Amino acid sequence: MCAAPRDRSVFLGLLPWPERSAVSRALRTETVGGLVLLAAAVLALVWVNSPWSAAYDAVRDFHFGMPALGLDLSVGHWTSDGLLTVFFLVAGIELKRELVVGELRTPAAAALPVVAAMCGMAVPAALYAATAAAGGGSLKGWAVPMATDIAFALAVLAVLSTHLPSALRAFLLTLAVVDDLGAILVTAVFFTADLNLLALGGAVAGLVVFYLLQRLRVRGWWWYVPLGTVIWALMYNGGVHATVAGVAMGLILRTTRDPATASRTAETASPGERAENLMRPVSAGIAVPLFALFSAGVSISLPILGEVFTRPEPLGVALGLVLGKTIGIFAGTYLAARFTRAQLNPNLAWADVFALAVLAGIGFTVSLLIGELAFPAPADAEHVKAAVLAGSLTAAALAAVLLKRRDRIYRRLYEAENLDQDGDGIPDIYQRTPGSAA
Repeated sequence: MCAAPRDRSVFLGLLPWPERSAVSRALRTETVGGLVLLAAAVLALVWVNSPWSAAYDAVRDFHFGMPALGLDLSVGHWTSDGLLTVFFLVAGIELKRELVVGELRTPAAAALPVVAAMCGMAVPAALYAATAAAGGGSLKGWAVPMATDIAFALAVLAVLSTHLPSALRAFLLTLAVVDDLGAILVTAVFFTADLNLLALGGAVAGLVVFYLLQRLRVRGWWWYVPLGTVIWALMYNGGVHATVAGVAMGLILRTTRDPATASRTAETASPGERAENLMRPVSAGIAVPLFALFSAGVSISLPILGEVFTRPEPLGVALGLVLGKTIGIFAGTYLAARFTRAQLNPNLAWADVFALAVLAGIGFTVSLLIGELAFPAPADAEHVKAAVLAGSLTAAALAAVLLKRRDRIYRRLYEAENLDQDGDGIPDIYQRTPGSAA
């Protein structure tokens, strides 16, 4: 298998074949999961606004677990603190892969997506803070509009039936991966409860054991699943949001394959690859949709929708998602490209980057999670959730218009990228001479 080398000075150029294959596998699962996520969110909204809304509250607030271990949680908390840990585990693995073998492995390659993502987090937070301060509202929701929901964004692309080139999809994925890291750091630092140092120390010790098992090349789910569960429980009881455990374990998992030696054959997949292949469908198809089902339930009424645009906190969230993400990502990308002298792929235009920045304003899953942490009071949380929904849907609608205008160009690039006349499973564009690969 040959891989066409890519000129690193070309922004959004042709992805190397191994990287494109890995990105395509990840995005395929996330796209299906995004459609399930959309269905779950619609179901939640219909259920809450139906005559059976009391049943929704009863199911969401039903408690079960092991009180002796401090794990007597409601269904809603099990989905946000438990199931969503699987989502962050996959995010941690994806981030590790990007850092080791992907776009973030070298400073030159990482500059554009990292700067874009950081600006895409900073500007929405600043816009929220300015809006809340101007209206005399609370500043504690500044982190709500920071993250991009990759599954929701890909579901929008699937519904639109766009033919977005792989480089644009990969750039969107990298933005979301860096966003997820920023979100989990914010969660760990700013939304911790009273710390239980003994439990937290036990979680750290468990992570050390997890690391040593990886270093010693110990294999077998019977080691890692019980250990991971204990780490999660200790992290939860330690006062740090339990999803941090998922990211930490994802970053520890090895993502490079061992070569063949005299005593063993070469690995066909690294532990990170195996875990991602197993857990990504669970994350995309079960964990995130169930979280959405029990977090996106908002009563839709004119007073609530009106307060999204009149109260400073929900208005700041909506503006942060729609305007803040767009301005931050586009400006960050443009300035970073100019600073690094990167040349935009001649087949694309800055209008494509702008449309992608608008699409990144869909901040559903992580925004809902941070919203629940920042506004624990049900009345306040409901307004913030309504703002997240309104902002995400507005960003999706605007992005749909912008992307469909360019879909004829995307279709041409997509077909050229996937043309395989010799039927060997590798697109012909990857088998040209290096000078002819664009």
